[in-house]
Amino acid sequence: MKNIAIIGLGYVGLPLSLQFARSGVRVIGIDIDSRKVEALEQGRSYIAHISGASIAEQVNAGRFSATTDFARVRDVEGIIICVPTPLNKNREPDISFIVETGRSLAPHIRKGQIISLESSTYPGTTDEDLRRVLEEGSGLAAGADFHLAFSPEREDPGNPQSVVATIPKVVGGYTPACLDKAIALYSPAIKTLVPVSSCRAAEATKLMENIFRCVNIALVNELKVVYGAMGIDIWEVVNAARTKPFGFMPFYPGPGLGGHCIPIDPFYLTWKAREYGQSTRFIELAGEINTKMPEWVVGKVAEMLNEHAKPIKGSAILVLGLAYKANVDDDRESPSYVLLELLKQRGAAVAYYDPYVPEIKPTREHPQWAGARSIAWERKTIAAFDCVLISTAHACVDYGELAEWAQTIVDTRNVFPGRAETPRYRKA
Repeated sequence: MKNIAIIGLGYVGLPLSLQFARSGVRVIGIDIDSRKVEALEQGRSYIAHISGASIAEQVNAGRFSATTDFARVRDVEGIIICVPTPLNKNREPDISFIVETGRSLAPHIRKGQIISLESSTYPGTTDEDLRRVLEEGSGLAAGADFHLAFSPEREDPGNPQSVVATIPKVVGGYTPACLDKAIALYSPAIKTLVPVSSCRAAEATKLMENIFRCVNIALVNELKVVYGAMGIDIWEVVNAARTKPFGFMPFYPGPGLGGHCIPIDPFYLTWKAREYGQSTRFIELAGEINTKMPEWVVGKVAEMLNEHAKPIKGSAILVLGLAYKANVDDDRESPSYVLLELLKQRGAAVAYYDPYVPEIKPTREHPQWAGARSIAWERKTIAAFDCVLISTAHACVDYGELAEWAQTIVDTRNVFPGRAETPRYRKA
């Protein structure tokens, strides 16, 4: 295909747009955020691991442009949807972004086009919910007048080995002809495609990938608590176990789950499973364990402060790292927000340090923190906190200085491997 449109220019849509453009496909990027569109048209990036130069190169070459105008999809052969799929306040799936995008697209789509959804969601979203709004708004029939597919995103922000072009891409079509068209859509930009029998199989694949991670992280988090009670370092155990050349894959504990996929995708399946009268006890238990980890970590902070005759109430506590994972600026679903809130509820004076997130932007999940700014990295400032809680271990942080400056440290990321617990240092 020579020209496509990609809807949603965030952590998934923008790198995908650039990969297609580098492959010689003309890409129209569409986003409802006019600030993003303006930045992209000027060759500026708003995502830390994507350089402005890489954007400017494709803009200047005429291979990539950005707009807020959905009518531009009339000019393309293929349309890819990369919009958020969060949970609502009741921890239930919220596919409103998909539905609203479908409604915005429907009046402008034409016969012969292929529309592919990439947003993580429950099986049936593409061939039921999205298909319905597209057909109602266009008067066209999926599988006859236009083609419909699902191809789950596989992004790993901050991982230099994660390259869009070389990550195998699962593709499922509404009909066999839709699958053929979807393969034609992705082939110019993606080296390896993995066809499956249906949109639902592709949707289920994405959920399985992240449920696998969620369950194994829950297991190692539970073992962290159990082994900790026995005086055994879980990090030492995992690193020893990973030397086994078969039958083991290392997962590491943390203060809770973050990012758009792992904390959310399991709930999409558990919700949908109830429609079929099926229970998902194993998945729900894993979710319960991971959800409780921030409270367990706060308990470790309380223990540390108690050893110094200080309560949490009235203490100054610094959360180090706001992004959900190291070396990225992505703070979606970050457990650091939960830690800040729990500590604040207990009366602590809280602040954060994160060079990747200098200021907290407004979000649906944590509007109360909007406008808060990262503290300065300097001895006097760090030393003023009663405790520093390491939630995210960015490589750019000078942990030698932290060890020298901080009064006490609670470490959830094994920043100091092999270090024994002392009155000033504790793992959590």
